[in-house]
Order: sequence, then structure tokens, then C-alpha cells
Amino acid sequence: MAFRPPRPLASEELFRFAAGLLSRRDHSIAEMRTKLKLRAALPEDIEPTIARLEEAGFLNDRRFATSFADVRKQSGVVGKQRVLRDLAVKRVPSEMAAQITTEAYAGTDEMELVTGFIERKFRGKDLPVYLAEPKNLNSAYRRLRMAGFSSQVSIRALKKFSIAAELLDSLEDVEQ
Repeated sequence: MAFRPPRPLASEELFRFAAGLLSRRDHSIAEMRTKLKLRAALPEDIEPTIARLEEAGFLNDRRFATSFADVRKQSGVVGKQRVLRDLAVKRVPSEMAAQITTEAYAGTDEMELVTGFIERKFRGKDLPVYLAEPKNLNSAYRRLRMAGFSSQVSIRALKKFSIAAELLDSLEDVEQ
């Protein structure tokens, strides 16, 4: 069976399509604009549809970013930098994303988040022995950085678990 592109949608159908997408999960304005470009019969229908969604309160970048940052912080799986990076991918304006992420992570102990992350990801391993191996220590450091935790806090946390802490001293001055 050959792939058929979806049928182009007129203005009112486009609005219903967008509302349906938003009923399943929230989207940023830029994400919605991209999805509508793929389905709109007429490109000039996109901006009025976006405006209608915003007027109706269905589409709001600030609400989207706040919800996104809060859920990510509460999960304890990612740090502030990862949330900022993910919001950039979702094309939330950078100033808004930075402000909302800072507010979401205010009062959060990053060391506690990192420690919880390490304990979850390396559950069942004898961490001092496992992290004594330089390749495992480097891997753990990279995982923490990819999860969006700061370099300094990641190193301090790994020092708590590693008997090879001197390997981390050379990294402590580097902040990405």
C-alpha cells in the first residue's frame, strides 16, 4: 500500500484539527504552527487559526513552558540545563524559557537531584567500586551532564560515591 499524504484542511477543519492535537497534549505556538503548515489547504489560514487558539486559551507558550518545566523538575530525572535545551527544541522563546526554568528550579537543591539521579541510574551497583574504573566514572559524568546537571554539582556528587575522586579534580574547573 502506497503512502498517501493527509488531506489538506480548510480553515474550520484546521481549527478542529489543532484543537484535537491540543486535547491530547499541550504544544508551543511554534510547534503548532509547524503542524498546521503540514495540513493547511491555504497557508493564509495558519495565522488566524493560531490567533483563534490563543484567544480561546488553548494555546499559550508561557503555560506550556511552565507546565513542562514543573513536570520535568518534579520527576527528578533532569536538571535545569536539560529543561532549557528541551524548551529550545520546542521553540519556546529563549528569554521566556530561561525565566520560567529559573522560577521552576528556584529553591531546588541540585545536589539532591543529582544524588537521586545517580542512585536511580546505578541501582544495584557497588558505586565506589564501579566508579573506580575511569571509563565508568567518565560515563557517569557524561550522563549527568546530558541530563542537564551543572558540571560542578555533578563532580561534587560523584566525589561522594567514588574512591577515584582525584580523577574528577581536573574536570572541576571546566563549566560548560
